[in-house]
Amino acid sequence: MTKVAVTGSSGLIGTALVASLQADGHEVVRLVRHAPRAPGEVRWDPRAVDAGLGPAQALNGVTACVHLAGAGIADRRWTSRYKAEVKASRVLGTRALAGALARLHPVPAVMVSASAIGWYGPNIGADEQSPPGRGFLASLVREWEAAADPAREAGIRVAHPRSGLVLSASGGVLARMLPLARPPLVPVSLCPRFGPGTQFMSWISLTDEIRALRFLIDQDVSGPVNLTAPFPVTNAAFTEALSVAAGRRDLPWLRIPALALRLGMGEVSTELLSSSRVFPARLTEAGFEFRHPALPDALAAEL
Repeated sequence: MTKVAVTGSSGLIGTALVASLQADGHEVVRLVRHAPRAPGEVRWDPRAVDAGLGPAQALNGVTACVHLAGAGIADRRWTSRYKAEVKASRVLGTRALAGALARLHPVPAVMVSASAIGWYGPNIGADEQSPPGRGFLASLVREWEAAADPAREAGIRVAHPRSGLVLSASGGVLARMLPLARPPLVPVSLCPRFGPGTQFMSWISLTDEIRALRFLIDQDVSGPVNLTAPFPVTNAAFTEALSVAAGRRDLPWLRIPALALRLGMGEVSTELLSSSRVFPARLTEAGFEFRHPALPDALAAEL
């Protein structure tokens, strides 16, 4: 049994990860931003220099830390204020936590610090050897990953899972699309294509996301690791597959024009309209086997 600290434990991925770890008998310390309300919770402050942990006695004996916390990247329109909030929550929080872990004696063996495929920017094919892209998200991810340097410098193995779209009926993009994909009383899906529909989407089932995070805790892998299924699909193919999985007839002509998305959502619309075709080269090379490598099977399982 190991002792694992987890931030972002109330989110979609964190909730599933904590349940998986506990089911296998591991002790989990949930780092939360509110006053502790349940056994195993420890308060932390992502904006404090020492993460608000002080001597961090509750973290003594922690062998691994999975850092998932941060403001939702695509949850709101990208105003200057919200972009600053997203950046602060991820960069400052990672730096503070990495520093707190570096001061433990002994230090944990590994810090799995969440990242995103936004590193690559718009692309038609990328793996971990690809250079960084341009734009707000690519710049954010560079700073976000670099913020874990205090842990690296203390001899902690640091892995950065660059996650794609995590598919779950319980949250995220899939949960937002499901009411349209299976509306009541009609035999068709009302899920639209976004713009041309030819842009690629890199995805991963929630099941494989959790299995991959557990893999990174256990295996001697460090640096960036793409957490995406091996077969990215176009937006049109994703919409059709979702309609089929929901038991509804797809309407290929139904789409939201790119201009309407840009006017309605602002800068964040670029994430819906740009191709992100990312491959899990390092994960595959390390021996990880996907349970749901293809989209139809993943949708059927997650729904």
